[in-house]
Amino acid sequence: MKQSTDIAQMSGVELLGHYRDKRLSPVEVTEDALARIERFNPQVNAYCHVDAQGALDAARASEQRWLKGQPCGALDGLPASIKDLTLTRGMPTRKGSKTTSAEGPWEVDAPFCEFMRTAGAVLLGKTTTPEFGWKGVTDNPLYGITRNPWNTRLTAGGSSGGAAAAASLNLGVLHQGSDAGGSIRIPCAFTGTFGIKPSFGYVPQWPASAMNILSHLGPMTRTVDDAVLMLQTVARPDARDGLIGAPRNTPWLPHSTDLTGLRIAYSADFGYVQVDPQVARVVALAVERLAQLGAQVEQVDPGFSDPLEMFNTLWFAGAARLAGQLSPSQRALLDPGLLRIAERGERISLTQYSLALEARAALVARMAAFHERYDLLVSPMLPLTAFAAGHNVPPGSGMEEWMEWTPFSYPFNLTQQPAASVPCGLADNGLPVGLHVVGPRFADHQVLRLCRAYEQAFANHHPQAPIVGG
Repeated sequence: MKQSTDIAQMSGVELLGHYRDKRLSPVEVTEDALARIERFNPQVNAYCHVDAQGALDAARASEQRWLKGQPCGALDGLPASIKDLTLTRGMPTRKGSKTTSAEGPWEVDAPFCEFMRTAGAVLLGKTTTPEFGWKGVTDNPLYGITRNPWNTRLTAGGSSGGAAAAASLNLGVLHQGSDAGGSIRIPCAFTGTFGIKPSFGYVPQWPASAMNILSHLGPMTRTVDDAVLMLQTVARPDARDGLIGAPRNTPWLPHSTDLTGLRIAYSADFGYVQVDPQVARVVALAVERLAQLGAQVEQVDPGFSDPLEMFNTLWFAGAARLAGQLSPSQRALLDPGLLRIAERGERISLTQYSLALEARAALVARMAAFHERYDLLVSPMLPLTAFAAGHNVPPGSGMEEWMEWTPFSYPFNLTQQPAASVPCGLADNGLPVGLHVVGPRFADHQVLRLCRAYEQAFANHHPQAPIVGG
């Protein structure tokens, strides 16, 4: 029997093998995860709600299925978390906001949760998000600040910062994130974990996000194979999703680690981004390694100017939609930053919104043409490493909004392409750096192929406990 200290380092794929061989049970694994959440969560605030009894009940049911050799699905007995923006039966979905009620009832699962449960996942609880997921760091008026396990003085990123902190410490092996401007990839880069924003429509969303055509749901894990396990489970149609999905016959599992023949475009800065030299060095080394794995790499920019104004028009309009549903007394409870961009969104005209949609369509066409020449685009995930927690922008940077420090992420929410952050090393300051991998729409398998090959060839490591920052 494996000891609990070993369980803490295992991936979901490894756990399933131990369940199959009856060397571990889902109950042991769930108890271990809950014990570590109790120990570590006060330091990082990854979970805003833990359902210990519900998780243990689900684990016991899973244990009985495994003893009979009859697991109910691909995730049977694997401890998992759900972001606090996603409806979850039996658990509060407060969205990090004092404007929501604690009373419930919590009787409905969003499709993502429903698919996870049907596949046997053990839902441990809900992970922390900024209020309504509005920004690239994680703090909110209801639950406070989420901190980075690599240095608790620093932010874990956002908006899926709780999920990233949980993945970094292995507080559960499968974690759900959402990404409308970088919210899966930003915290994965800051915490040295893996996350993918799948092609828009692969994973159904209901209720619809206020950010609508920008928002994707996806996995956040320590390993690419664990993310694939999740995608194979949740990338399926749901009648409640009113937006058209992508074809779902893609072979998700990337079997080969050989990148021979893969045409990769490498852009160090997109032609307009100022990148911290220590980040640039780590990413440049990672790109050299891709060539060592057989990829054909060419340094070239994607050829578009910064689409920030276009993105902000759509993003601020979504914030206005959120705030417009609230009473004056509820609006007074909002994060001041969220209220500020909502008020900016309320001043956007229909013509401005329509022009942003037209510009978005042109960007989609440009990237489609780009990917006729290149299978994948790689770049830094972020131009900087994690900064002080409790701030929306790096202190002293002169920036006003979070979008300004994540210029590599939001273009691909506009284009709805699959995009992932895979850890590629540590900067000089000892903090994780992410390699951004972007594929053509519906070529998620190519993104996963590269990420898995890199992960298999170049080992990554994670903190075993939160590192208390000075």
